[in-house]
Amino acid sequence: NRSQSAISVQVRNLESALGNTLFVREGTGMSLTKHGEKLLPVAKNVLRELGKVNSLFETVLTGRIRVGIPDDFDEGVLELTLADFAQTNPGVEVIARSGCTMGFPDAIKRGELDIAVYSAPDNEEGEFLLRQQPVWVCSKAINLASSDPVPIAVINHGCWLGELPKTTLDQCGREYNIAFECSGVMSLKAAIRSGFAVGILFESIVDEGMKILSKKDGFPDLPESIRTIIVSSEAPKDLSIAMTKALKHAV
Repeated sequence: NRSQSAISVQVRNLESALGNTLFVREGTGMSLTKHGEKLLPVAKNVLRELGKVNSLFETVLTGRIRVGIPDDFDEGVLELTLADFAQTNPGVEVIARSGCTMGFPDAIKRGELDIAVYSAPDNEEGEFLLRQQPVWVCSKAINLASSDPVPIAVINHGCWLGELPKTTLDQCGREYNIAFECSGVMSLKAAIRSGFAVGILFESIVDEGMKILSKKDGFPDLPESIRTIIVSSEAPKDLSIAMTKALKHAV
């Protein structure tokens, strides 16, 4: 929630204080220099430690909270959310469930979860967290002929993202065959990375060695996913507020 000019001033001040250029300014944006890459992990640790300082002056939390985390979250987000929350709130027992978010709203209604991150197109349930763009992905090592049926990898636990490859290809009339079925994102990524199949991932978790496919490759646009935080009316208020803060910080 800062203006671009304010951020630019802070970057210049930081570079001046360190006596090194941290960013390369390009026409399409900015990237880190080797000095910026060197500073990045240190800066993350500093911010993490500052978060712990703030917790010294807050009310000590105790109790238990049950949280649902999407299995397609970036590994770093999962680590920041759970590890940092546990470190800053050692008196709280955290029970985490990772998986498809489609079942999380019902799990909250049944009293099985206190708080969860829910994902869906046109999602208006709960408090907004972030938007993510699904993309078609394949291995950089393979080339797909537009006339050949597409070998696709799908997640088979019934979530909207798992059905998306089939529904969108059906709509555009492109032939496909299901080459790989799995129950989680890690297996899906392995099938894509190996060159065995084409799949859909969120752009933020596309790995090195993969390439994003677009309309020019014969693959239709995909709907944006909206992530929200949903909280049970029976959830412990102080713990759900703290977990919401941790989730927002992580992303």
